[in-house]
Amino acid sequence: MLIGDVARRSGVSARMLRHYDSLGLVRPTGRTVGGYREYSGDDIRRIFHIESLRSLGLSLREVGYALDDPGFTPSELVDDLIRQTRERIAAETALLTRLRRIGAAEPDGWEDVLQIVALLQALGSESAAKRQRAALSSVQEVPVPVEALVEAVLSETDPNVAGALRWALAQSGDDVLALLAQGLGSPVAEVRKRAVQSIAEMPNGEATALLRDALANPDIVVRRYAALALGARGVADAVPTLMDMIVEATHDADAADALSALASCPASADRIATGLVDCLAHNPLEPSARRRLTQALADIPGTTASRALAELSQDEDRAVALTATYVLGIRDAR
Repeated sequence: MLIGDVARRSGVSARMLRHYDSLGLVRPTGRTVGGYREYSGDDIRRIFHIESLRSLGLSLREVGYALDDPGFTPSELVDDLIRQTRERIAAETALLTRLRRIGAAEPDGWEDVLQIVALLQALGSESAAKRQRAALSSVQEVPVPVEALVEAVLSETDPNVAGALRWALAQSGDDVLALLAQGLGSPVAEVRKRAVQSIAEMPNGEATALLRDALANPDIVVRRYAALALGARGVADAVPTLMDMIVEATHDADAADALSALASCPASADRIATGLVDCLAHNPLEPSARRRLTQALADIPGTTASRALAELSQDEDRAVALTATYVLGIRDAR
């Protein structure tokens, strides 16, 4: 079969067939009566083999090795092709994400596009200072799409940069909360923690609702951060978690402050005091935990807390008794 016929039937152009010939990949092995070079059946099969291997991403040099080396084993080459393909997909996905974010910002002109690109690059910088400046600039200059800010805050390890990003998110409106809520379900514990910390700084009812839901999150760290934020917002649902934090000495001072804030309402004060007394009465606690609960009672107003402190002043643990006595003295002085 002559080169033109092979090109028509195989879909490989005559120019490419000549290129294969020049590289020694496949050469016509026959001759016509008139002396023209002619492809045999084996030659055509080799062309199809070449095209099949090229479709996997092999270079022409690699195709030649694969077809001509009897000892060639494909596993290593295939593994390398898989790695290269994954890297290429990752790069293309990153580009697509960046283009979508630029489009979402609805730039008015190329100057806006360049500013957005610069901010996106700065958010991904290895320099914490650059990331922090980008976070602060994202509100003051051309707005960065909230998806980029959420991605940045959920991956940020520097506390100063994270604070700047959370501030920027708080200025971005309610749309950001749905994205942060997805972070609460992340398989990565650090991402879940950063998500609840960011939600805690959003001062609106939708954020409060998300924090209420977070009290039932399987991740205890998420539950604790949600409780601290809810306590500051006056949400009594946080009380049981806050008490557990005091018992377990986890951010216990912050938890006690949150209980104190919640106890500003007389009805809540009695419920909180009763809950603290129940913790003291019904759980075999270490003396250190009993002291922390006693200290927490100090900031709870009302007669229930005062009676509990009076009983604790006679506690068998000397440190607990002394703490309760000291607190009672301060309360009496007030």
